[in-house]
Amino acid sequence: MAITLAITGASGAAYGLRLLEQLILAKQIVYLLVSAPAQIVIDMETDLKLPSHPRAIQIYLSERYHAAPEQLHVFGREEWTAPVASGSAAPQAMVICPCTNGTLAALANGLSRSLIERAADVILKEQRKLILVHRETPLSVIQLENMLRLAKSGALILPANPGFYHRPENVNDIVDFIVARVLDHLGITHCLLQPWGMSAG
Repeated sequence: MAITLAITGASGAAYGLRLLEQLILAKQIVYLLVSAPAQIVIDMETDLKLPSHPRAIQIYLSERYHAAPEQLHVFGREEWTAPVASGSAAPQAMVICPCTNGTLAALANGLSRSLIERAADVILKEQRKLILVHRETPLSVIQLENMLRLAKSGALILPANPGFYHRPENVNDIVDFIVARVLDHLGITHCLLQPWGMSAG
């Protein structure tokens, strides 16, 4: 399965990076889109120092996560010839993780100012799975209405609101809770979290 993963500039870069790692581990083809604000947040919140050019990012992350040849493809903000920009080559699903309020608003109003927004617009029009991992809080009426509009259009709103019944011992466990829910909705098997009611043994 080919999946587009977009990382935007909301706090919570660890969610997107952990999801990328798990998608590669699950042998999925990944089309990665990283916004300029996301690169700043990644630098602030993690130890990663991403290069500035998409091709260099692709090489760097492929090596870091041990991607197979041609498994990870990174595209620039205005790389309109990327397959994710056309319905004729659209992947089966797209996840925006984390998703900013600005991205949410753009998608709700059909804007395509960047490749991230265009790729999501394509997913919606082709009636494929779009998962938005929104992280910002609190929410205004405008943002709630944008979420409702997108949900009515077929998007799945999956806020980064972790549960604690699995008794997380560190931040990584909290991140894994959300990433596991995303993988569940993509239909991808993982070992991050035991399903509710099942013991770890």
